[in-house]
Amino acid sequence: MRADISVIAWDFDGVLNRNIVDGRFVWADTLEDDLGIALDAFERGVFDATFAQVISGKRDIKRHLQDWLDRCGHTLDAEDLLDYWFARDDLKDPFTCGLLEHLAGHDVVQVIATNNEDRRSSYIEHQSGFGSLVSQVFSSGRIKSAKPDAAFFTHVSNALRVAPSEILLIDDSATNVRAAKALGWKGFHFTEQSRQELVSFLGL
Repeated sequence: MRADISVIAWDFDGVLNRNIVDGRFVWADTLEDDLGIALDAFERGVFDATFAQVISGKRDIKRHLQDWLDRCGHTLDAEDLLDYWFARDDLKDPFTCGLLEHLAGHDVVQVIATNNEDRRSSYIEHQSGFGSLVSQVFSSGRIKSAKPDAAFFTHVSNALRVAPSEILLIDDSATNVRAAKALGWKGFHFTEQSRQELVSFLGL
């Protein structure tokens, strides 16, 4: 393991959670068959201009979903939709999760650094079990700032009391990796093409 890295900050969706394939969230493939909700309508209505407020913890996702369901005339309760969404979206990547568990035996702190609101962050910690696998889950909903904003990265490094140069971000967003590097972090852009390079990058 590289001696110049004391903290690994794992992104969640697209890195530890292999839920993005060819640019789509695979959890929603059967959304219409299962719940009668058309995917294109869901994406337009839920991931609208106000969704940034959800991700940054300024608007509750349950209220956000319920407002949309009510506008569309769906009888489904937002709580049931969230339960379905979170469970279907729980698709751990065997490769990265295997690395995370392997690194538990090394002298390195591991955390999750994710753009997720608080309800899903809690699901990741408890139902998905990552709370017992990492030291902490840093999420945009709790920090009230989302990657690639500098405030997100500053919060993480300050909370860990570690110099930015000792922290490695592993993220599937090139924008997030560039933002982290601009603040002195190390970065690894995780993609389908680069994933097999991660082991050697970490010096394992």
